[in-house]
Amino acid sequence: MRIWGKVLGAFFGFLLGNIFGALLGLWIGHRFDRGMGIRGAFQRAPSQQQQAVFFHATFAVMGHIAKASGQVTEHEIRVASSLMDRMRLSGEQRVRAQESFRQGKENDFPLRETLAEFRQASLGQRDILRFFLEVQLQAAFADGKVEANERAILQTIADELGFSRIELARILAMAEAQMNFFHRQQQGGQGQQYRQEAPSQDRLKDAYQLLGVSESDSDQDIKRAYRKEMSKHHPDKLAAKGLPPEMMEMAKEKTQEIQQAWEWIREARGIR
Repeated sequence: MRIWGKVLGAFFGFLLGNIFGALLGLWIGHRFDRGMGIRGAFQRAPSQQQQAVFFHATFAVMGHIAKASGQVTEHEIRVASSLMDRMRLSGEQRVRAQESFRQGKENDFPLRETLAEFRQASLGQRDILRFFLEVQLQAAFADGKVEANERAILQTIADELGFSRIELARILAMAEAQMNFFHRQQQGGQGQQYRQEAPSQDRLKDAYQLLGVSESDSDQDIKRAYRKEMSKHHPDKLAAKGLPPEMMEMAKEKTQEIQQAWEWIREARGIR
C-alpha cells in the first residue's frame, strides 16, 4: 500500500496552520499515491498488447530486412520459416507471423513508426530491445553475410532503439558468432556428443566472440562477461519484461549457446 504521499501531503498541509490545509494536502497526496500505483503496476506486468506489438514488429521488420536487396529470395523465406519453427509457431500464430512478414516487405512499410511503437511498448528496457535487435541480425545473416542495404536498415533499427554505432558493431560480431555456433551445431550433430567434443580453433574463436571478449582478456574479465550475458538473456527475466511466450525457445537456445561458449573457453584456459 502506498501511503507516503498522503502522510507528507497532510504534514505539509498542517504546516499551513489549519485543518483545511491538512485535508487539501491529504487529497493531493492520495492522488500522487494513486498515480504511482498505476504506473508501477504497468511496469511490473507485461500486457498481452505489449507482447503482441513485440511479435508483430519482430516479423514485420524481418520482412523489411529481407526485401532490402530488392527481392526476397527463397533462402531468406526459408530462414524466416526456420525461425518460426524454432519458436514452434503453428496454426494461427504462424499465420500472424507470415502476415507481419508480408507487411514488412511492402514498399511503404513504416519502419521508424513500427520501431517507435515497439520501443514505447517495451518501456525502453534495454535487454528486450537488444534481444529484438539480435533476432533481426539473425535474419540479416540469412545468406551468410550482411549486405550494404541490410546494414543501413540495421543502423536505422539501432538508432531508433537507442543503440550507438559501436554497440551495433559489437552486437553484430556476437550475432555472427551465434550464427556460426548454430550452423556448426546443425552440421556436427546436436546433443551431448557435440557439447563434449574438444573445440576446434574456429569454434573457440566463435566462443570468445559470442561472449564479446577476446583471447587476450583475463580469466576474470571473461567470467564476468559470461555472467553478464547469461543475465541479459535469461528467459524468465526476458519474459517478465515482455518477451512473447512464442520467443522463449529462442531465448533458451541463446543461453545454451552462451553456456557452451563458456565451457569451451573454460576448458581451453583451465579456468576453475
